[in-house]
Amino acid sequence: MLHVILIIGAMIMIAPFLWMVLSSLKQFSQIFLIPPKWIPDPWEWGNYRKSWEALPFGQAYFNSFYIAFISVSCKLITCSMAAYAFAKIRFPFRETIFVLFLATMMVPHQVTIIPLYLMMKGIGWLDSHLSLIVPSALFNAFGVFLLRQFIKSIPDELEEAAIVDGANRWTIYWRIIIPLIKPAIAALAIFTFLSMWNSFFGPLIFLNSPEKFTVPLLLNLFRGMYITDWTLMMAGSAIAVIPVLIVYILGQRYIIEGVTLTGIKG
Repeated sequence: MLHVILIIGAMIMIAPFLWMVLSSLKQFSQIFLIPPKWIPDPWEWGNYRKSWEALPFGQAYFNSFYIAFISVSCKLITCSMAAYAFAKIRFPFRETIFVLFLATMMVPHQVTIIPLYLMMKGIGWLDSHLSLIVPSALFNAFGVFLLRQFIKSIPDELEEAAIVDGANRWTIYWRIIIPLIKPAIAALAIFTFLSMWNSFFGPLIFLNSPEKFTVPLLLNLFRGMYITDWTLMMAGSAIAVIPVLIVYILGQRYIIEGVTLTGIKG
């Protein structure tokens, strides 16, 4: 019975994705037929070429990739260092500061977007990719929490033995801690990549030039004042979701392992 429920739930979840792919292969007149027509007739494979050529998808893909890559790289460094400090280094009010740090996860991003916008305007980063990369790379409470739970499970004896052998904090962090938390690092990297690739709200607020748009923001240009070309939008959405599917398929083992072990070891 449990498997039946899971299968039904999976079918419900996959229905919108399936509708998107099939709609991308339809003619425009077939999108809103009543009753709905799921199977395209004829199959319009040219919609993908038209969608790719209608907007600068190549530039948007490059923008999204390098923004996500830099954000992931920087976030892994900052989060792992902060997690190591909260897990293994004793300093005054450590637990209180960590609780306050976690409390920021309850603050919606929409609440802080106006102060962040004013800060980016003040330093001249509006309509710049730096306004998307730097705030994301420097601060992430979830990433620190995820890695801290792993690091706390590492026996203190390993660190003490390294100190006896003359290792400093940096050596312990780089040569002992990092190799032991690779599953959590991989899971955080995947979560961060998916979040940055799918981000729409931030680029919508900070970016104005079309040549700097990311993929989600570029897809919004298919919406016109009086009409929306849904076939090309669905084709563009299908193109945009390919990297997300590849990353998730390759890294789903790390996502499951990272989240499961975090809950057990916490």
